[in-house]
Amino acid sequence: MSVLTRDEAQTRAQLLDVHRYEIALDLTTGDDTFDSHTVIAFTARADADTFVELKPAQLNTATLDGRPLDPETLDGNRLPLKGLTAGEHELRIDAAMRYSRTGEGMHRFTDPSDGETYVYTQLFLDDVQRVFAAFDQPDLKAVFDLTVTAPDGWTVLANGVTEHLGDGRWRAATTPLISTYLVAVAAGPWHSARTEHRGLPFGIHCRRSLAPYLDADTEELFEITRQCFDRFHEKFEEPYPFDSYDQAFVPEFNAGAMENPGLVTFRDEFVYRSAVTDTERQTRAMVIAHEMAHMWFGDLVTLRWWDDIWLNESFAEYMGYQICSEATRFTDTWTDFGVARKSWGYDADQRPTTHPVAPENVDDTASALLNFDGISYAKGASALRQLVAWLGEKDFLAGINTHFARHKFGNAALADFIDSLASATERDVHAWADAWLRTTGVDTLTPTVTAGENGTCALTVDRAGSRPHRVAVGLYDQDLGADEGRLTLRERLDLDIPQNAPLPVGKRPALLLLNDGDLTYAKVRFDAASFDTVRTSLAGLPDPLTRAVVWNALRDAVRDGELAPLAYLEAARAHLPHERDLAVVQGVLAFAGAHIADRYLTPAQRPGGLALLAALCRDLIRRTEDGDNPGLRLIAVRHFIDVAAHPDTIAAWLADGTVPGGPELDPDLRWRVLARLAVLGATDEDAIAAELDRDPSATGQEGAARCRAALPGEESKARAWDAMFASDDLSNYLFTATAQGFWQPEQADLVRPYVARYFQDAPAVAARRGPAIADAAGRHAFPAHAVDPDTLRLGETCLTDADPDTLRLGETCLTDADPAPALRRRLADHLDDLARALRVREGQEGQEGQGGQDGQGD
Repeated sequence: MSVLTRDEAQTRAQLLDVHRYEIALDLTTGDDTFDSHTVIAFTARADADTFVELKPAQLNTATLDGRPLDPETLDGNRLPLKGLTAGEHELRIDAAMRYSRTGEGMHRFTDPSDGETYVYTQLFLDDVQRVFAAFDQPDLKAVFDLTVTAPDGWTVLANGVTEHLGDGRWRAATTPLISTYLVAVAAGPWHSARTEHRGLPFGIHCRRSLAPYLDADTEELFEITRQCFDRFHEKFEEPYPFDSYDQAFVPEFNAGAMENPGLVTFRDEFVYRSAVTDTERQTRAMVIAHEMAHMWFGDLVTLRWWDDIWLNESFAEYMGYQICSEATRFTDTWTDFGVARKSWGYDADQRPTTHPVAPENVDDTASALLNFDGISYAKGASALRQLVAWLGEKDFLAGINTHFARHKFGNAALADFIDSLASATERDVHAWADAWLRTTGVDTLTPTVTAGENGTCALTVDRAGSRPHRVAVGLYDQDLGADEGRLTLRERLDLDIPQNAPLPVGKRPALLLLNDGDLTYAKVRFDAASFDTVRTSLAGLPDPLTRAVVWNALRDAVRDGELAPLAYLEAARAHLPHERDLAVVQGVLAFAGAHIADRYLTPAQRPGGLALLAALCRDLIRRTEDGDNPGLRLIAVRHFIDVAAHPDTIAAWLADGTVPGGPELDPDLRWRVLARLAVLGATDEDAIAAELDRDPSATGQEGAARCRAALPGEESKARAWDAMFASDDLSNYLFTATAQGFWQPEQADLVRPYVARYFQDAPAVAARRGPAIADAAGRHAFPAHAVDPDTLRLGETCLTDADPDTLRLGETCLTDADPAPALRRRLADHLDDLARALRVREGQEGQEGQGGQDGQGD
C-alpha cells in the first residue's frame, strides 16, 4: 500500500476543498466484512488529476459526477480521479471492507465471557481507508453525515448524538468540520450510563460483561469528567465545540485512548476488574483529562501535517497532568509524571532514533507514525512545563486562546502557534522554540559548590547541552531535632541557566538539588556532599516530587554507567520501606526489576539482586499489615510475585486464594502468580486450563496465553512461537500476551535458538500483518533478556541487511530481512538499549557504588 507523502498532501490540499461526506455502514453482512457506501462532495480549484484512498476487500462500484470509474484502476489503496475540471464534484464509492483483529480500522471483538460482539473504529493515523473512502489527510476537513445499520439489540455511538430510526438503522448528528482520522463509530450491546452537564449529554459505555465494574466506578468517572470539563472552561475562552461527550471503554485497543470528537475511546483495562492502587486511578483520571484537552488541541484546531503532532500530544500530555492536579482529588500527578512518564522521554531522547519535539522532515505517513513516542508526549510536555515556568501561565494561556480564536475548525502549524504566543508576551518565544522544539538530546546539569568567606558558599552549574533552563535549586539541611535522616527545606532559589554569575547559597546545605520541583527537562547530578546525603537520607526529603527528582537522577546515573546497579538496589532497600508515595514506590520497583535485575546485572549477580528485591517487598508487606495503606501493600505483593525465585510462598497464596493478612487473590493476582509459577516450572497446562475455566473472560484468555508461553518446555515454546509468527490467528492482545510470556531470563538456555529466529520471523510477520502487529512484534516479542554481543550483532545486521552467511548463532542463520518501519524503529531502540546494558555490565568491574558522582567542589 502507498503511504501519503507530505508533498502529495500539499499538492492535493492546494487543489481540493472537501465539503461533506455522507457515509452509510452496514454491520449486518457477516463476520468478516461490512458494507461501506461513501458520497464525497468536493470542489476542485483547477483542472487536474488526483486520487482518493480506500483499502477494500472488494470495490463494487465507483462513480464521479455520475460517470462510472473502473474498479480495476484501484492501485493498492489509491483510486485515480483523472480529468477533474475546476468546479464542484460528487464521488460515490460502494465497497465491502474487512473487519480487523489488530485494532486498526473497524476492529471486531467477540467477548468470550458471554458471546456478545462489539465493533469500533480506530482511524488514526491513516486507517480511515479501512472503513470508508476518503481524501485522507488532516488538512482536508469536512462535515460528516453518518448512518449505520446494526444488528438488533445493538447501540451505535458516534461523534455526534445518535438516533435510532428503527430496523437497526442509526443516524448520527452532522459533525462540524473535522479531519478524516477523527471520525468514530462504536457499535454493540453496550452497557451505558448517562447524565447531563452544562446542557450537554455525557455517557460512559463498556461491554456488558464489564457492567458491574463500570457501575462501581460510574460516579468517580462522571465526577472527574465534570471537574476537568469545568476547569478547561475556566482556562479556555472557546467553549467545548461538539454536541455531546461520550467515553467508550473498548476491547483490544492498541493505545491508551483516542480523542475522537464527542466519542473518546479508551482501552477497557481502565474498567477495573481487580484491585488497583490510587496511583492507577490517578492515571485513569489523567488520561480522561488528556483526551478532553484534545477536544481543543487536535480536534478544534488540528495540525496541518504530521510533523506537528506535538501540537496535539505534547499539549494534551501537559494539560492532562496539570488539569488533573488542579481540578480533581489527584493533586500529585506531577510526581507520577516525574518518576514514571518522564523517563520515557529521557530514554527515547538518548537513542539514535531521537528527533526534535517539532521535527522538520516528516516526509510521509509511515514516518509520522514512528514519532508517537516519548519525545512527542513526555519530552514535549516537559518542554511546555518549562515554557510556562519561563513565560508565566497568564501569558501562556493568553497565547493559547489567541491560537484557538485564529484557527478554530481549521488547521495550524508550529509557526502559527509561536506567532499566537508571541502576541501575548514580550519574550522571544521564537528563540525559545528553536532551542527547545527544534533540537534533540537531553542536557545534563552538574553543580559545583564553592566555599567562600565566612562559611558561605556559591553555586555554579555546568550545562552539558545547549538549551536555556529556568530551575529551582532546593537547599536542604539535616533536621537535628527529628529522627536521624530527616531533611528540611531551607529555601528554593530560582536560577536561570546559563548563569550570569555564581549563585550565593549561604552555608553549605546537606543536599543541594537542581531542578527541585521538576520544572525543566534535564538530567541532574549531585556534588559529593549532596550525594552522601542522598545515600543516607533520601527518604527524609519532605516532598514526594523532590524525592522523584532524586530517584530519577539515580536512575540516569545507572544508565550512564556512573552508579553501580547494585548501589541503586541498595538505595531502594534502604529508603523504599519509608516511602509512602505510591507512584515513587511503583516507579522505583519497576526500574529495579525490569531494567536492573533483568538487564543490567550480570547472570551471576541476578540471583542476589532478586533476593534483595524480594526482601524489600517482604518489608513493605510487613509494614502494611495494619491495613492503613492497601495500595502500597498491593504494589509490594505484585512485585514480590514477579521476583520470586522459589515457588513455595506464591504457590501457597494461590492455593489459599489469599496473601496472609490480605489481599485476597483477585483474577489479576491469580494470573500473575500462575505466570510466575510457569516461569519457575512449578505449574502445568492442566492448572492453566483450570484457571481459564475459573476466569473465561478476555483478560483470562490473555492470562492463559501468557502462562502457556512461559512454560519451560520445548513443545510449549514451539507452540507459542508458531502462534505468534507462523499463524495470523492471534488478535493484537493475544499476540502481545504470548510475547510477554515467551522470553524469560530464567529460561535463557531453552530459548537461545529462538533469538536468531526472531530476526527472521519478526520482519515477515510485520510485513504480513501490518503496523499494529509490527509494533507489537518489536515492542513485546524482542528478546530483551539476551544481553550479549551476539544478539546485538544479529539485530544490527537485520537492520543493515548485511550478508546473512556471516551471521550464525548456534545452528541458525539469519536470512535476508527488510523490517517494516514500525518494527525497524522498535529494533533500533531495543538494540541501543541492549548496547547500553552491555556497557553498564562491563563498567561494573571496580565500581565502588558512588560510581562517578564525584564532588564538584568543596
